[in-house]
Parts: sequence; C-alpha cells; structure tokens
Amino acid sequence: MDAFRLHRGTAPLLLSIPHVGTGAPDSIRARFTPEGLLLRDTDWHLDRLYDFAEGLGVSILQATQSRYIIDLNRPADDQSLYPGQATTGLCSTIDFDGRPLYRPGEEPDAAEIAGRVETVWKPYHAALAGELERIKAQHGYALLYDAHSIRSVVPRLFDGLLPDLNLGSNGGTTAAPALKDRIAEICRTAEGFTHVVDGRFRGGIITRHYGQPQQNVHALQMELAQRHYMDEDPPFTYQAERARPLQAVLRRVLESMLDWKP
Repeated sequence: MDAFRLHRGTAPLLLSIPHVGTGAPDSIRARFTPEGLLLRDTDWHLDRLYDFAEGLGVSILQATQSRYIIDLNRPADDQSLYPGQATTGLCSTIDFDGRPLYRPGEEPDAAEIAGRVETVWKPYHAALAGELERIKAQHGYALLYDAHSIRSVVPRLFDGLLPDLNLGSNGGTTAAPALKDRIAEICRTAEGFTHVVDGRFRGGIITRHYGQPQQNVHALQMELAQRHYMDEDPPFTYQAERARPLQAVLRRVLESMLDWKP
C-alpha cells in the first residue's frame, strides 16, 4: 500500500501532514468496530486547509494511510511521548475517547505491527528525512512544519476547550528561538483565535526527532482545533467559509517562516 504523497517545492520549507490519510486495507477494515470505521481521529481536510502552500513553493508530504493503521507521529518502538498522560499508541487499539477500534480478539499482534512499521512508517519517515536533506543541500538549512488538527473537546486527552492554535517546539528545543517566537507572535495576535505555545501538544516524534537547530533543521508543530474549519461530527464536512479566517492566519505563519533565515 502507498504510504505517502510527496510534492517537491523550491522553498526551504517542508509541510508534513502525517494524520490526514484515510486509507486502510479491506482486510483491516473488516476487523474494525463501527466506531473504528468512522476514522474519527483523522486530521480531516488539512490538505485542503493548506492548499495555498504549494503556491508558496513549499514541499508537501502527506500520509495516505489512516493513523488507525499506524501513527506516523509516534516512535517506531511505541515509547510514550507524554509519560503519565493519556494518549494513543503506534498502532492504537482505542480511539481518543478510549473506545475500541477493533472487534474483540481482532487487534493487531506484534508481527502485524512490525509489518505496518516496514510498509508505512519507515517509507514516510524515509521520504521526510530525504526531503529535508535535499532542502538543506539546496538552501543551507531546512524548515519543517508538522501540521495537525483535533476535535476541540476530548476529555480523555485534555481539560476543557482546546486553544485554537497550539504551537509546539518541545520546550523550545526543536527550532531557533527567533523562529519560534515570530510564529508564536502571529498566533498571539491572530484576531478571533486563542493560542498556546508548548501546551498539551509539544510536538510528536516528527518535530522532536527532525528538529535539530544545531544542524540547521528547524521544526515546529501546529495542532489546530477543528471547529474553525469543519464539522467535528460525522460526516466531518469541510466548511470553506468558516475556514477562510484560519487559512489567512496559517498563510501568515508559513510566509513568516519563509521570510526567516537562520
């Protein structure tokens, strides 16, 4: 099965969208519960929300397979990125609310998980690493923007209503302070939107592993509250009019990253 789609741009920025995929082999779908078949925890429509990025010269890497097959933003060894906090795993058997994704006894075993690592996780990360290497060779540095979104209220994962713009730099370690601060300022001054920096979502393995400022690779994660661009309940419809103000903010974010040089 294909693991990703890659568009190579000319700018020093790579946009990674690891949770937008909705693909799942029929043999696995047949084992899902009705809740699992909804793919509720998908980062729905982010390819459409960021459809302006290609026009900025940005490279775009997006997953084609569902995070319910394998989560590309988790370590391949499934170590928790948020120790002590509720989360979901590499090949999760529950959704964000704790509901089972698989029919009883149909969960993937260790051999199946290893196979998914080989066929989906490793190809995506190889493409990501390769594109960052190409960008850095061309420009002398590389920027990585890891794009995510989530329902506004998920009590198992966080309290209350999620801020609209959740910028993650793993405590300032994955990007130069000047870059993180200029993007944080755009979030802070975005009219009609709330924000937080390094709150509940500090960045997954993509931001943490590839963000190496000392090696001239700077990575930031953006987790968006889905209420600003789509219906959060099935069938998860994209709302173009509602999305426009958010798109304007995201365009400013990407343009500001492109204007910055280490």
